[in-house]
Amino acid sequence: MLSDELKSVVKGEVSAEEADLQLFSRDASIFKVRPSVIVKPNDVDDLKNLVKFVSDNKNSNQKLSLTARSAGTDMTGGPLSDSIVLDFTTHFNNILEVGNGWARVEPGVYYRDFEKETLKKDLLLPSYPASREICTVGGMVANNSGGEKSLRYGKTEDYVQELNVVLGDGNEYILKSLNEEELEQKKSQNDFEGNIYRQMHELINSNQELIKNAKPNVSKNSAGYLLWNVCPPAGEAGKNNKFDLTQLFTGSQGTLGLISKIKFRLIRPKKYSKLLIIFLNNLESLGELVNVLNKRKPESLESYDDHTFKLAFKILPDLVSKLGLGVIFRFIPEAWLVLTGVFPKMVMMVEFTGDDEKGLDDKIWQCQKEVSEKFKLKTRITRDKADTEKYWTIRRESFNLLRKHVQGKKTAPFIDDIIVRPEHLPEFLPKLNKILDEYKNYMVYTIAGHPGDGNFHIIPLMNLADESSRRIIPELSEKVYNLVLEYHGSITAEHNDGLIRTPYLEKMYGPEVCELFKKTKQIFDPQDIFNPHKKTGSDMNYALEHISHD
Repeated sequence: MLSDELKSVVKGEVSAEEADLQLFSRDASIFKVRPSVIVKPNDVDDLKNLVKFVSDNKNSNQKLSLTARSAGTDMTGGPLSDSIVLDFTTHFNNILEVGNGWARVEPGVYYRDFEKETLKKDLLLPSYPASREICTVGGMVANNSGGEKSLRYGKTEDYVQELNVVLGDGNEYILKSLNEEELEQKKSQNDFEGNIYRQMHELINSNQELIKNAKPNVSKNSAGYLLWNVCPPAGEAGKNNKFDLTQLFTGSQGTLGLISKIKFRLIRPKKYSKLLIIFLNNLESLGELVNVLNKRKPESLESYDDHTFKLAFKILPDLVSKLGLGVIFRFIPEAWLVLTGVFPKMVMMVEFTGDDEKGLDDKIWQCQKEVSEKFKLKTRITRDKADTEKYWTIRRESFNLLRKHVQGKKTAPFIDDIIVRPEHLPEFLPKLNKILDEYKNYMVYTIAGHPGDGNFHIIPLMNLADESSRRIIPELSEKVYNLVLEYHGSITAEHNDGLIRTPYLEKMYGPEVCELFKKTKQIFDPQDIFNPHKKTGSDMNYALEHISHD
């Protein structure tokens, strides 16, 4: 048996128990893929031995592979596999060092625990997603995560300084930004690592124009391999003459190798935060409003739609359990809006931060005044931390609240992460809603997201046990992605490709760029050892066959 063979290979735990296989067959996506065995690697030597084992046995068993998994919060099926799944949360869960503006950490560390340690030194990794309480830092790197602070601070790609990785030859290497001399030194090596640097440099150098033009014209993107980030064009501040393979690994969903250690750059957060709430009765002025708000440089610009707003009132008991009885009184301003017949189409949360509290108060009051006068919208500034936390809970927990409280339907994230430039939103969003409303017999949906950069999360609720409902998934995806690409956006800003979006990468990038993705995969992983069916080698039939019915 495979599990018995692996027990002789690793020091960590190996399990083929049905309860474990069922647990690791799911993430936060619509898929269910039953693995063959679960391994909890103990250390880097275990990772090396696992890669060598799969490499040695690949010819006799082509389906043998290794898929890294941490918290399992991925919404795309990224950590699902029918072969060997590696659980990094059990042993690769150490915060190794928090320095002056940086930290070194293992991939299985939960972000919530990492943040507690960094905040002790008044430091922060600001690219955390809405799932911040349950995700790991390794998953953030694998998906190139972003979230509420990405408008100001960017995505995870902007904070990865070094990665320790175990590659396809079964050895561990350190990836980091190299200058021209260091790159030439790597290329001169007559080994697996040298071959990777030679081939990747040649691939990028020979296809500069194609790669440059492939980069989506949006502020966030997790689709495909980020080849344009490895060696950015001359003129990009701070990145000239650098060759950085951490930028390729970030967002690669474990398809190029196994991450064993991460060095992050950290920021020093501002001392004070204030939240301006804006209630939009329609979306006609959204694009202009976003442009006005962005000029005032908020740290976050978040939103949720009327469906989510209505749901918040239905699930007050659950919010009470999270926030305490006082939450009922905190909803009085919103309840008054509802009672007076003003039900907002969108609730927008605009966060301003600063180290000077009086200056921050002036800034947010000026913004409120401009919005009220120019757009005639109802607004309010949150009174205190508890008042503010109410809105963040609704925004961050909207996906989980949907999953728990809607009877007979399940959350079905398959068009959950689209992005276009903010100036297109007034034209784009009505067209998007029109497409979604064509399928109202099969689903209801909520839209939340980051209007400051034009990134929205659409979460349909569907009966996935119904075959006709499952059948609309590729059809609706096609229509939504056609609309996104009409506006030169990306099909995934933060959540990545996984099983659900890999089949659409050619639609987004075209065959030539997707061929570069295949070559990249072959350079790093010639035996297809790491996490198949994601990024390359897509199979829509495989994805559809593994949609969970329960």
